[in-house]
Amino acid sequence: MSGPIKISAVIITFNESSNIGRCIEALLPVADEILVVDSYSTDNTQAICEQYKVRFVSHVFEGYAEQKNYGIALTNYAYVLSVDADEVLSDDLKKAILTIKKQALFDAYYLNRLTNFCGQWIKHGDWYPDRKLRLFNKEKAQWGGGAVHETLLLAVDATTQQLQGDLWHYSFTSIEQHIQQINSFTTLAAKHLYEQGKTASVYQLYLKPNVKFFWSYIVKLGFLDGYYGYVVCKNSAQATFLKYAKLKRLCETTGS
Repeated sequence: MSGPIKISAVIITFNESSNIGRCIEALLPVADEILVVDSYSTDNTQAICEQYKVRFVSHVFEGYAEQKNYGIALTNYAYVLSVDADEVLSDDLKKAILTIKKQALFDAYYLNRLTNFCGQWIKHGDWYPDRKLRLFNKEKAQWGGGAVHETLLLAVDATTQQLQGDLWHYSFTSIEQHIQQINSFTTLAAKHLYEQGKTASVYQLYLKPNVKFFWSYIVKLGFLDGYYGYVVCKNSAQATFLKYAKLKRLCETTGS
């Protein structure tokens, strides 16, 4: 598709009252419609959304990919901009998207995501540039993937381009929050690997976490982000260990 386009923004939410307003405000200049797919929040998420010109839909959460695909199916325009409630378009990214709206020459566009951890932007290590496919022609893409990390799957003939500007990600306000998510996600990831018939090797348990830390902290210059750069790299390495340790435990307890 080439020529002017309109964009539908899709956000999935659950108890995002601290983030959703900021997210919507940044989308208003670029999105022709904003659709919020909410998993029956118990906080003020819906009330905040109703202060803006958005479509708010409640839908039982069946998985990240499923929830996002449900939202896409409800959109009115061919191009979809998928963002999470804790993400915000930077000014440079808004300008890039407005340029695309005048003439879209590609089927999907990559954005660089810049994450804020405990009040600090993490500009190195594995966390940046964190390339994400988030703007796409819905006829050429759908969400898929495992229980933890959903992935945008493109048609084999889809064309892509990188956009300028960052997608700001306001992730964790405390180290405790990060650790809680790591514990939850590694449990899901281990279960997913187990269901695929995978087992934990000596390399994955004893060496891969150390390789992960060396790569992100030294090779990818995570040390340049100071103390919180070290925390992020250390936690990421620990997440690698926990995923395979939990997988090993699953295999032991089930006799696999």
